[in-house]
Amino acid sequence: MATGEHHPVLFEEALGALNIQADGCYLDATFGRGGHSAGILARLGSRGRLVALDQDPEAVAAARERFGADERFAIWQANFADIDRLPIPEADRFDGVLMDLGVSSPQLDQPGRGFSFRADGPLDMRMDTTRGETAAEYLRRVSESELKRILKVYGE
Repeated sequence: MATGEHHPVLFEEALGALNIQADGCYLDATFGRGGHSAGILARLGSRGRLVALDQDPEAVAAARERFGADERFAIWQANFADIDRLPIPEADRFDGVLMDLGVSSPQLDQPGRGFSFRADGPLDMRMDTTRGETAAEYLRRVSESELKRILKVYGE
């Protein structure tokens, strides 16, 4: 497993906006490699709680390795869109929610994930590599006109 290193942009600003209280309960809805989570945990007291979500199995494994022994921390492999379906006891009482949306540095750095623009690799491009079709599978089945539409509407 490649855990990689990711340094969150606007780290202090993001944590400052959360106004973290020592006994608060917070959600890091996009754990990534835990940069924001580490900052939140450093500001929490012994009664504080941090719940984290990530759909990337490698990110979840990194979370368990890095913070698994901390009783204030819990990680779920899930997309934040599915939070209402998860049996998270704290879900109705979060004092703050952080979402750092997008691809993380480790995902970009691994050519096999299919996100890299610096190295050749398979067209996977899934956040959760265990679910859904790969980009290559999608491209094999999509029509040229649909692909043009998608690139026009969503491309940069």
